[in-house]
Amino acid sequence: MIELPPLNSLRAFDAAGRRLSFRAAADELGVTQGAVAQQVRQLEAHLGVALFERVPKGLTFTSVGRSFHNRIAEVFADLRSATAELKPEPNKVLISVTPTFAAKWLIPNLPDFTAAHPNIDLRIMATEKVSSFHSDGIDLAVRQGSPPFGASLEVTLLFRQTLIAVATPSLASDEPYPLEPKTLSKLPKIHDSHDLWPSYLAYLGVQDQSPRGLSLSQTSLAVDAAIAGQGVALVSRFLVAHDLEAGRLAEVGEVWEAGGKDFYILMPRAAKTNKSVVEVVTWIKAHSAAAL
Repeated sequence: MIELPPLNSLRAFDAAGRRLSFRAAADELGVTQGAVAQQVRQLEAHLGVALFERVPKGLTFTSVGRSFHNRIAEVFADLRSATAELKPEPNKVLISVTPTFAAKWLIPNLPDFTAAHPNIDLRIMATEKVSSFHSDGIDLAVRQGSPPFGASLEVTLLFRQTLIAVATPSLASDEPYPLEPKTLSKLPKIHDSHDLWPSYLAYLGVQDQSPRGLSLSQTSLAVDAAIAGQGVALVSRFLVAHDLEAGRLAEVGEVWEAGGKDFYILMPRAAKTNKSVVEVVTWIKAHSAAAL
């Protein structure tokens, strides 16, 4: 195997090559100019080639030095990137949520969060899969389901599963809201992956009599389709609060407290010492309470 050069010599060469100055490289590395020059000379001796030409205003690469530095600089950049991903960042908080929760609640409320906590780097992992606190490196998660979620987690209820039927106001503008169950049963339905329309209509005591339906993979898409006038969507009220307030949607059916699939925020108990994580949890809890 080829013996690798000393790491300190490679670091000195990387910095000197980026700066083309031993003095500037020394300032970056926190050592003396002489130490950098010595490390580079040792590297040149190890390799048996000249890497720099010394000129009055600093350094210039030799042809072999330039080629070698291009490769070394990439390696050190990868090392810095890999280290940055593993090194804890006290102001970074990674939260795992579903795409619908991100699009319809979290992102619309982000301006308020940014104004209140400008120093916290909130990062959102929007995914349908259940993320792992350990392997995915997440700090918080919003889950829809029923406790218990795990003894090592702090669990707080955010929203009850309060479902409402919503549609664009023009879809049934001739009828007063909420619509009579028979009237609602005849309107086109927008289905998502939860497929709760059969249970909701059974709760109302009617059967679906709509001439057509639209099936989508996510609740957020069902909401967008309802806004576009494609039918009636069945969603949790807090997810469409902004759309109801803005008049893009109207509540056209009776409220249904489905139960059993409420929304919770989860935090590892060990994260209680992380000030930024606690501040994000506090903010989310306050905004969810205000929305109830």
